Amino acid sequence: MHQFWEEHSQNSSLEEMMLDSRAQELTQEDTPEILSLLPFLEGQEVLELGAGIGRFTGSLAGLAHHVTAVDFMDSFLKRNREENGHRTNITFLQADVTTLEFPSQSFDLIFSNWLFMYLSDAELKALVQQMLLWLKPHGRIFFRESCFYQSGNSHRSFNPSFYRKPAEYNQLLTSAQVTIGNTPYGFEIVLSRSVQAYIKRKQNQNQICWLLQKGPRELKSTLGYDTFQKFLDNEQYATRSIRRYEWVFGPTFVSTGGLESTKKLVRLLDLKPGQRVLDVGCGLGGSDFYLAKEFGVEVLGLDLSSNMVEMALERAQKEPSSLVQFEISDVTRRIFPEASFDIVYSRDTILHIEDKISLFRRFLLWLKPGGQLLISDYCCGPRPWSTVFTQYVKQRKYNLLTPDEYGQLLQEAGFVQVQALDSTNQMLSSLTQELQALESSKETFVQEFSEEEFESMASSWRAKLQRCAAGDQRWGVFLARKPE
Repeated sequence: MHQFWEEHSQNSSLEEMMLDSRAQELTQEDTPEILSLLPFLEGQEVLELGAGIGRFTGSLAGLAHHVTAVDFMDSFLKRNREENGHRTNITFLQADVTTLEFPSQSFDLIFSNWLFMYLSDAELKALVQQMLLWLKPHGRIFFRESCFYQSGNSHRSFNPSFYRKPAEYNQLLTSAQVTIGNTPYGFEIVLSRSVQAYIKRKQNQNQICWLLQKGPRELKSTLGYDTFQKFLDNEQYATRSIRRYEWVFGPTFVSTGGLESTKKLVRLLDLKPGQRVLDVGCGLGGSDFYLAKEFGVEVLGLDLSSNMVEMALERAQKEPSSLVQFEISDVTRRIFPEASFDIVYSRDTILHIEDKISLFRRFLLWLKPGGQLLISDYCCGPRPWSTVFTQYVKQRKYNLLTPDEYGQLLQEAGFVQVQALDSTNQMLSSLTQELQALESSKETFVQEFSEEEFESMASSWRAKLQRCAAGDQRWGVFLARKPE
């Protein structure tokens, strides 16, 4: 690795560090984009790994209380010191990250840009363990890597990089765990997305960045999985399960009624070209593609399931639109500037979230004055529920409210003009049509999947119909505005 960077640091230039002749053009766009994704930095202690010539060091130091800038190459660090040495809140450290040592709980944020791809799996696993120790409780790590293949166009006589898949980084980072005192800690993904500057300038979606947060591990709440995301990706939203849902709901859809229910719901909105829409729980992106195509709005689709987002990106290849973006994201941890969106939209997703009022307050903050909120979600009837429904909710880890309770929380969060509609009859109609279509196409379904999977899907739909008919399961539609 030292030989590689000796070859690419002769002049300590931006082009050498980024390994790309278009570095000046790229850095003008991707630097502010990366910085915009970082959490609140005022008063924070920051560790910058692979600081290089200081492309981000000065900006980090301009906000944080203190930055420790570390790099492997003394020549890069020397250039960084020349650029940023006038700042008294930076410590410059020449070191190999695999041998670094810091006291436990020293930092609020660890920042890294193009470093992990130069570490083997064993080296990265060891570093992740150390980073968990170095971070304070609820501290964060932000990193960005080239995935799948090389991005820079500089000639290389040899290349020691590891071009991992995003899923491999997800696994390496979220499977790590350390015990501090009697409490086990691990990382949970806050966001993971492609760097838009590289899509725009190079039609390259393999530049991926992540924000993760350190937190206590509560395996009981995730049925033994390291994180709730892994619970979703291995249970209800396993890849094959998603494909079965899509087969029933229609291409790019995994929610009640598919495209037809989407068309009905969005009529409730006052959509105009150029508006910004946040889709919380975007699934495979069906609503997002429809909104962008029909109304010319810009859509950011978030989903906690990495399986969903990876498949949404695949579907995007057939639904090309520069107006739609996707990211793996935990909406309960995600941060957006105030008044970022005209519309917040969510389909059958918030049932997974317990602290709904805190989420609704986030939505209120993120909306522009007068902005609209449109949610459809699984709801419940009055308690007590039947034993069967109680077991179903527990197995799925759902957190359900009655439509009236849902509407009351929206009002408590600060929304006005709240409409809380019990639309269970619409759900019953959609379920009936979907079950009939599934049964009439049994032979085709079985050819693609299996007889066992057909019976599982058909029985699941019959059970939904029974739960709705019994009054235990409801479907709510909620429309509200942020005050002007």
